[in-house]
Order: sequence, then structure tokens, then C-alpha cells
Amino acid sequence: MADNEHDAERAETEGENTSGSQSSDPLRRRPRIGYTAAILVALLGFTIAVQIRSNDEAGLDTARTEDLVRILSDLDSQRSRLRDDIAELNQDRDELASGSRGRQAALDRARALADSVAILAGTIGAQGPGLVLTFSPGDSPIEPHVMLDAVQELRGAGAEAMQLDGPNGASVRIVASSYFAEQGGALLVDDVSVSAPYVLRVIGDPDTMSTALNIPGGVADTVQKDGGTVKVGQPESVSVETLAKVRTPQYAEPVD
Repeated sequence: MADNEHDAERAETEGENTSGSQSSDPLRRRPRIGYTAAILVALLGFTIAVQIRSNDEAGLDTARTEDLVRILSDLDSQRSRLRDDIAELNQDRDELASGSRGRQAALDRARALADSVAILAGTIGAQGPGLVLTFSPGDSPIEPHVMLDAVQELRGAGAEAMQLDGPNGASVRIVASSYFAEQGGALLVDDVSVSAPYVLRVIGDPDTMSTALNIPGGVADTVQKDGGTVKVGQPESVSVETLAKVRTPQYAEPVD
């Protein structure tokens, strides 16, 4: 009887140990599953990064030498422009902190900033160096998104003021809120119908903007592939005189 009871107790103990180990298996497997998922996510991210980098390098590898020179020149111009901006900001900071001259410097800076904002908003005219671009369509009209791409590329190249004119006498000041749409083969820009060929007057650094327009796959290439042309003129001075329509805010009100 004692042996039988001892055997029963041992069997019961082994059964408890077995069931306990089985119940802990899922808990042991969960961290392993988590580690495996983390490794798979990391590998996926690494693969995507390598693929993107390979595509970028392939794009540069297939570019022509003159295209690479233009891209490098554009990057150098942007770097030079940023350095000039930093130097100007440092000078303004020093003038504003120069005691008695600080008040007058602050007033002069405020006036200059007001003029800059007014030019960007299109509420005053502007004049300066720049380009006059003539977009002539081919067999098919120039799509609105092509003109929008041109405006964005020019802004990225430092354009400060733009005006779009048409042979029908239409003229529109291009500002941050301007939109482009199609209307009967012409462009509808800020509720104004502008017919082709389109003349875009731009104030900014001529060399930088010209380089940006001629980047491979850019606006000039797109227009030429559709049979059109982009003529670039560089006069001594470009005038942007058309003013944007100022819309009264519907909800916003100034506060003291």
C-alpha cells in the first residue's frame, strides 16, 4: 500500500510538472515571435532604403555630363544664396543689438520686411533682374499642372515675384494662393482666362532659375516632349506690375 501511494504521489507530481511546462510554452514562444517580427521589419526597412538609394544612383548614372554640370551648378547657387541669407541675418541681429542704433535699425528692418511681404502677396509692383519665359504649345495645349510645376521650380530657385500674361490682354499676378485650371484650351488662373502663348515674367537670380528650368525631366523637357517650346529671355530688368486681388477674410479678424 505504501509503495502504491508513493507511486501515485510521484505520478501526480510529474503530471503537475508536465502541465506546468506545457502552460508556459506559449509564454516562452511569444517573445520569440516578437523578436522574429522585429527582425523582419528591420530587414524590410533596410531593403526599401537600399532600393531607393539604388534608384537615385541609377538616375544620376544615366544622366549626361552637361546635365550633371547643371545640377551641380544649381546646388552651388542654392548654397551661395543660403550663405548670403545667413550673413544678412547676422548683420541684422548685430544692428538690432547695437544700442542707440537699434531702434532705427528695427524700423528700417520692419519697413523692408513689409515691402517684401507685400511683394510676395502681390499687393505692390516690383522690378529687378530676372527672366521672361514664353511657353508655346505644340499639337496639344500646355496642361495646367505643367505651368504649376514651372511656378514651383522657379520658387524653389529663388523667384520673388511672377506675372503671367497672354496675347488676349489677360494678366495675372502669381502668388502663393494662385491656382491653375483648364478652360477651353486656355489656362484659367485665379478666375482669369489666359490664352497661349503664355509669357511668364519672373524676378530673381536669372542663372539659378534658368538652370532649374533646364534640369533633365523638368518643365522644359515636358513641354518639348509634347511638341511645344520654352523660350528664355534675360532682359536687363523685369517689371511685374499686375497686382493680385486682395480678398477680404470671411472668418479671420485682426486682434490688438
